[in-house]
Parts: sequence; C-alpha cells; structure tokens
Amino acid sequence: MAILQTKDGVDIYYKDWGPESAQPIVFHHGWPLTADEWDSQMLFFLDKGFRVVAFDRRGDGRSSQVGDGIDMDHYAADTAELVAKLNLRDTVQVGHSTGGGVVARYVAGADKGRVAKAVLIGAVPPIMVKSDGNPEGTPIEVFDGFREQLLKNRAQFYHDIASGPFYGFNRDNVESRPGIVLNWWRQGMLGGVKAQYDCVKVFSETDFTEDLKRIDVPTLVLHGEDDQVVPIHDSALLSIKLLRNGTLKTYPGYPHGMATTHADVINKDILEFIRVN
Repeated sequence: MAILQTKDGVDIYYKDWGPESAQPIVFHHGWPLTADEWDSQMLFFLDKGFRVVAFDRRGDGRSSQVGDGIDMDHYAADTAELVAKLNLRDTVQVGHSTGGGVVARYVAGADKGRVAKAVLIGAVPPIMVKSDGNPEGTPIEVFDGFREQLLKNRAQFYHDIASGPFYGFNRDNVESRPGIVLNWWRQGMLGGVKAQYDCVKVFSETDFTEDLKRIDVPTLVLHGEDDQVVPIHDSALLSIKLLRNGTLKTYPGYPHGMATTHADVINKDILEFIRVN
C-alpha cells in the first residue's frame, strides 16, 4: 500500500499509476466513499496516457480513522502534501460531490504551477445548506436527518442511499444495478463513522464562495439535471457565475453518481476538456 504520512501524523492511502512524465490527474472522491469511486476514470485516463492519482481522504477508506481534522482546510492541506510528495505539476484536479469542495479549496490556494485545470462533478460548492443568504439551499433538517440515520443504523442508511437517490435507482424506468449499490456500501462501511458523521457538517455548511472567485485556471463544471443529492439549482448554476474561467455542462436525467452510471459520457467530456489548449 502506498501511504503518505501527513505533518500531523495521519496516514493517507493513495494510488499512483502511469508514467511520471505524463500529465497527472488527481481524483477526489465523494462522501463517504474512497479512491475506488474512480475505478472507471482511473483505467480510462491511464489508457489515454495520463498519470492518475487518487486517495482516500483522512477518516475514509484505508486512511487513518482520525477523530479530528475533519474539515476542508485539512483536506486541502493533505492534497497539497500529496502533490508535493509526488512532485506533481500541471495537474488536473477532479472532484465529485464533497471532493468537488476539496478541489475548490485546494485549487484556490495551490502553489503556482501545481494546477493546470479543474473539474467539478456534482459538486457541493458554493454552499449547500439553506440560510438567509442562501434561501434556495437544502434545509438543515435534511442534514440532521443524515446524522440521525447514520448513528441509528449506518449500514442500512448507506444501502438506502446507494440503492435510491445517489444513482437515481429510485426513479421510474431506471433499472437498479446491485453491484454498484454493494460497491458504494462497501466503500462507505470501510471508513470511520466519526469522520463520516463530522463530514456531514463539512460538506453541507462550508462556504466555497471566495474559493470559487479565486480560482483562475480553466474549470469544467459537470452536473446531472436530476441530481437528488446536490440539486443543480443550488450548486452548479451558482458556481459557474463565480468562476473566472468556467465552463458548464449539464445532463438531462443524469443522477448524482453519473460518473459511475454514465462513465463513458463523463470520461469523454473530461478528456475533451483536458485536451483543449
């Protein structure tokens, strides 16, 4: 296993495939998953000649099940340490859902030369929770319900998410794919429950408005129009207005987990974006 030990003593598990001379793509997973969320993308882009890197965030998967440091600043700092350890330059930073928030926070403050482009997929920025300043956001009661169900029966809760709204398997005329559901459940149950509990607040209440304003590299925003987890009207449609150099592409009927259910389409669109000068 490849492990980065951070400055504060946390072990971060990562995968690093492909030639060191190739342009690197760094993948950031959603809550409460692992680097394995990116299996389809890792193999696709490796085959296209890229160096591909993905890691389990602190508290998740095979990384340390820490009891603190569950916040976007630590997530971004861990990313910076991994990028420095592997001496990655001109990276493409790709984040899904919560991972999209990590990309926004990291890219906004990244050292010069480390990032060439960014991709946000079904991402949580600018901010999810409803407030006076974000009246169209998701009510805090929804996230309180997440925490309650997580404490009550994490295993059942995670199965319900994966078999329902995450991949749109609760929609009429959408056939469930049990292997995808079980793989989501496997990844979620591998992580630490405290970190996953704490991360509900992180992904729902962190405000990325200023991060998005600071990003100056080309940024592709991809979002499913039937995303039931991170509704498009309170995420992608607002983020694109804050980015200096953003491109928005939306997909009618696609769910939150579209990078898995529609990997062929999403991979092609990311590749096209990367190859445009």
